[in-house]
Parts: sequence; structure tokens; C-alpha cells
Amino acid sequence: MKAIREARGISLQQLARQIGRDPGFLSKVENGQQGAGDGTLHRYAEELNVPIEAITHEEIPRDQERPGSPHRSHPH
Repeated sequence: MKAIREARGISLQQLARQIGRDPGFLSKVENGQQGAGDGTLHRYAEELNVPIEAITHEEIPRDQERPGSPHRSHPH
């Protein structure tokens, strides 16, 4: 998550403000010290303009893959 955010040039404080979350909370989520709810994860992915799977590392079922999207063969 953090690497994607940083690659987009968005600060933790900026993203936290955009999605209405505390920067300390997001920092813990990014560092794997705390979980986040689906709503927060979806807003995070939306602000970074990435699919939710990019930040959750969940595999997309083959029948739901978008054309041209890379398929992960394993979740990590």
C-alpha cells in the first residue's frame, strides 16, 4: 500500500485528509500493524486509482478478471 501511495507522489497526510481518516491510523494499516475495514480500503484504492486487489493482494476470480489485467497466480 505504502509503495503504491509513494509512487503516486501522495503523502500519508494528504491521502488521510482525502479519505477522511487519521494519518496515524493509515500509517498503522500500511505497516501491517492494524487492519482496516472494506470502506477504508476501497476509498484508499479509489484515491490511488488502483484496483482494490492491488492493495489487499486478493486474487481476482478468473471469471471476474478485466481484459488486459495481469492475473496473480498467488495472493502474495
